[in-house]
Amino acid sequence: MARNTGSVCRMCRREGVKLFLKGEKCFTQKCPLTKRPTPPGQHGHARQRKMSEYGTQLREKQKARRAYGMLETQFHRTYLNALKMKGVSGENLLQLLERRLDNVVYRAGLASSRAQARQLVNHGHFLVNGQRVDIPSYSVKQGDVISVGSTSREIELFKVLREGSARILPKWLTVNYDELKATVDALPERGDVDFALQENMIIEYYSR
Repeated sequence: MARNTGSVCRMCRREGVKLFLKGEKCFTQKCPLTKRPTPPGQHGHARQRKMSEYGTQLREKQKARRAYGMLETQFHRTYLNALKMKGVSGENLLQLLERRLDNVVYRAGLASSRAQARQLVNHGHFLVNGQRVDIPSYSVKQGDVISVGSTSREIELFKVLREGSARILPKWLTVNYDELKATVDALPERGDVDFALQENMIIEYYSR
């Protein structure tokens, strides 16, 4: 799978919002977006022209795709699945994105970033309802229990987590750091996304 090898902080500066791609650094004053809240490149400080409607829609789509670490084909497939669900398509899309296993691991505080969570899932460190799952895009359901495998518990990252985490948890998750276990109490809602996003713009982008 293709992956970004450049500075992920440039993505946040390009979108003008924190996408929490750099783990704990994003919560400190060392965050580049805090120090340089302008788009990257030599013309970043230049006065920006008014963005077209298409440009606004594109930026919202790119913002979501980069935040969740997805390729265009995979993201578009998620959009198509959202259209097939009952209810508001934009909210369905956000729910599908939040229900990804790598995102749940990150939101539960069991990884410092979505990229790290994706790598940990790929390496088979997590179980869903007692069964090993190594697919980051796996969609969790209400009542699912995500836990760290017994052979992975001695990894230094998880040893530190047993002491607890300062991460603010979304209301749809319950986490027991002593047992390194997270429970999906409910399905995520529109207000549970941890960064600003206009999902209706994404729907309009693909619907044009």
